[in-house]
Amino acid sequence: MVKRQKNDQADAKTICEAASRPTMRFVAVKNEEQQARGILFRTRDLLVRQRTQAINALHGYLVEYGVIAPQGCAHLARLSVAVRVPDSGLSEAVRELGGVLLEQIASLKEKIQELEKRLRASAREDKETGRLMSIPGVGPICASAIQAFAPPMASFRRGRDFSAWLGIVPPQHSTEGKPRLGKISKMGQRDLRRLLITGAMSVARWAVRRGAPPGSWLARMLARKPRMLVAVALANRMARIAWALMTKKEVYKEPPPVA
Repeated sequence: MVKRQKNDQADAKTICEAASRPTMRFVAVKNEEQQARGILFRTRDLLVRQRTQAINALHGYLVEYGVIAPQGCAHLARLSVAVRVPDSGLSEAVRELGGVLLEQIASLKEKIQELEKRLRASAREDKETGRLMSIPGVGPICASAIQAFAPPMASFRRGRDFSAWLGIVPPQHSTEGKPRLGKISKMGQRDLRRLLITGAMSVARWAVRRGAPPGSWLARMLARKPRMLVAVALANRMARIAWALMTKKEVYKEPPPVA
């Protein structure tokens, strides 16, 4: 029987029926501290995006006048010199408007650094956050984000469930006993997924430059898989390790290399 007509009465019946199902999943209620951490993280993330937009705008404007610099905050000094030096070949109006963008970028940078100091100070005071920071590739920002956005780890039966909640576990398209794994999707908690993959990418980049421990899982993966794929797989492992550490109240210990 198909139930039609969307109204408050039908919605109430549907909610009651869904809540009575044994496999229904419910969202955990966050406390005030988690909400405050989440606001702090999202405020910093918003300011970072605004700074990136301002830098990209300045790049695009000056390219039209032949002033070219690589992307990123590290190369902002080249654009700053072109804007502030009178004999750079730019008109007075362009240099004035470029100065407005540089002031906005500097103001955003100062606010971002202030918020990052608060995040690091909060991470040093919290034992759970310090436990998460013992994982290679997990810094104070990522650890604080896990504390802010992740539900209680007791709500997950195993580390794979937490990793699947983040959206790092690839979907399965298996049939006739043939396992086929797809690509990760955009479902799940995208903020934590992005931070974990970024941290995993830094670990993989460091391992490529200086060499991973011989016989380690990372060394074997880098030898036969693309770096980005290895970073996603490593982020999956990091999420499962985070679940294990927070569930067992332990600190990360480097596993011995396999001969």
